[in-house]
Amino acid sequence: MKTYKFSIFNKNIKALNMLLLVCLSIYSCKTDDKKKPDEPIDRYALVTRHNINLNDVNGQIPLGNGEFCFNADGTGLQTFGGSSMSHWAWHSFPLPEGISAEDIPETGTFQQGRNTGLDEFPEDKSELRQWMFDNPHSYNLGRIRLIRTDGNELEEKDIQNIDRTYDLWSGVLTSSFTIDGEQVNVTTSVHPDKDLVSVDVESELLKKGVLQISIDFPYPSINRRLAWVGDFDEHQGNNTILLNDPNESNQADFKREMDDVSYYATINWSSDTAIQFDSNKAPNTCQLIADNTNSIKFSCAFSKSPISYNLPDVNETKASSEAYWPSFWKSGGAIDLSESKDPRWKELERRIVLSQYLMAAQSKGSNPPAEVGLMGIDSWRGQFHMEMIWWHLSHYALWDRWDLPQEALNVYERFIPSARALAEQLDYKGLKWQKSVGPEGRTAPWVGNQILIWKQPHPIFFAELDYRLNPNKETLERWAEIIDGTAEHMVDYAVRDEETGVYHLEPVMPPSEQGVTKDDIFDLAYWKWGLEHAQIWRERMGLERNPDWEDVLANLEELPVKDGLYLHSKEWEDTYTERNWEHPNTVGVWGMLPPNDTMDYETAHRSLLKVWETWEWKRCWGWDFPWTAMAAARLGEPKMAVDALLIDAGTKNYYDERGVCTGGPCPYLPGNGGLLYAVAMMAAGWDGAPDKHAPGFPDDGSWTVKWEGLHPAP
Repeated sequence: MKTYKFSIFNKNIKALNMLLLVCLSIYSCKTDDKKKPDEPIDRYALVTRHNINLNDVNGQIPLGNGEFCFNADGTGLQTFGGSSMSHWAWHSFPLPEGISAEDIPETGTFQQGRNTGLDEFPEDKSELRQWMFDNPHSYNLGRIRLIRTDGNELEEKDIQNIDRTYDLWSGVLTSSFTIDGEQVNVTTSVHPDKDLVSVDVESELLKKGVLQISIDFPYPSINRRLAWVGDFDEHQGNNTILLNDPNESNQADFKREMDDVSYYATINWSSDTAIQFDSNKAPNTCQLIADNTNSIKFSCAFSKSPISYNLPDVNETKASSEAYWPSFWKSGGAIDLSESKDPRWKELERRIVLSQYLMAAQSKGSNPPAEVGLMGIDSWRGQFHMEMIWWHLSHYALWDRWDLPQEALNVYERFIPSARALAEQLDYKGLKWQKSVGPEGRTAPWVGNQILIWKQPHPIFFAELDYRLNPNKETLERWAEIIDGTAEHMVDYAVRDEETGVYHLEPVMPPSEQGVTKDDIFDLAYWKWGLEHAQIWRERMGLERNPDWEDVLANLEELPVKDGLYLHSKEWEDTYTERNWEHPNTVGVWGMLPPNDTMDYETAHRSLLKVWETWEWKRCWGWDFPWTAMAAARLGEPKMAVDALLIDAGTKNYYDERGVCTGGPCPYLPGNGGLLYAVAMMAAGWDGAPDKHAPGFPDDGSWTVKWEGLHPAP
């Protein structure tokens, strides 16, 4: 594995030696024992210098395996907040009275016929519309807390002297604190292959009968502002059934029933521990109580179906975690900035390392993730956005971890029937990809659903990333139907002006979501790129280029320009004055997207500089900063690329102690995913990048970029 080290002296060895000698003679500087250029990065040192130390009792650290996540507060449990979430856990509230399943449009819209503007719902369907927006929603599988054995809950002031560390290399969280002056130590780990958390609690307060463990199962709730997702006081339609005699095996098997949804939970524990469960007194909670011992060790697993395997105990889960996470960190790409002179190197490196962890812990499951990941529920009820899938999953291709998002990317194949039904209902051809969806593929009602179209070419982009890594027949066949249907809809969406022969995209809501317009710049560029690569896909498969696709390619409206600058659209000449907030669409066409023959370098460069000068960055979103960095790198502004990633924009470009981007209405993982894509480009380059090391970083000596295992971007 080759490692590169960036420096202004790396053009060739001879020049390097000469310049180093000059430096020595002028400054009489003493050389250190620098690592050789081909010496691997010390990944253990790279990762562990960014271990998470968070001593806020309410601060939640997500411990996840990609499919399941246990969010732990300052006690290492969920005593004051934190939920147990999974990509498979979905629930729907009962239908309102008078509404039946037959009243629900399978596509998520009552609209018939081609788009003319915003999606409208019949006025007499407001109750149904709200139900469709709220359902399905993700739910909390259960919470695990420390409580007092007298039934009183702990208060925040009871927790003193917190010392909590999440070791990224081992995946093990250790928490120590005092309660009533007595020491409490908690070790928490999540199994890498099972939806299971294991916990070891040690304290004399357990032996004295002061503390016990409570495991509670809530009814689903869409209130996203609670410390825990769910309603723990609601028992109507919320049942917990004990399936076995726990005294026979130190294990309790529960079936959970919430309306018409069911799942299973199994808890096992070490000897000298007893369980209490009284379905009459407390129907959805149980307690683990120490029996003359200062330690409770237990595992808690969740599943859609009855759990048939023997639950790993605390030591087995911890050992599995300690084996998995080092293998994760040793695989794929790595970027080491520690020898940089720019004092911001550590913060950028911290964001890079923690973003890798957060995405692996929450964004490689059976469904694409919500913007909030598995850290709770958001205003979209935990559903995932088809336009945001790119920001969550595309970086894996550049970081040589392309195996991780494959199950989530299967959503395109799963959604073919529903995407075709949506297109047919709206009198379009092909596959029209949805907006905000749960696993069933019905889009939640929203005014911009059918005209926010930049989600449409995404599967072509994913297919191209796949083919760059796996240029074989299997890859071609995997994506063939998806690409064909995607391109067919793109071509049919374009409207031909019979007088000029020009095709237009109308109506559209650009990525900035600032209203409805015609021929917005990003969608025009993405349509051009997407249709061209759909044709290339056909050629790879030995087929002729589709003449209908070619007609649209050749006659699609030109990108909107005024006074030498790209605009959001021709209708929005106020791009850099009144609309200079939200997502800067004009930089996306030469940033996220590789340039094509419809784009002009100088116009793109001037537009980037204008955006940088005029944009209201504190009114943007977390992925706008890597979006801008990608454009800056491609357009020869590497200093701006770094500055874009680190610009002070308040909470919009802030990464908290856990490394979570806060640039949205909730913890905002699209910012983390976008950061990873951008820095991989900046380090490993892109197609047509300058022939130098780390072309997206400044070459003024301020940044020393060592990287390995990355792939160039398209």
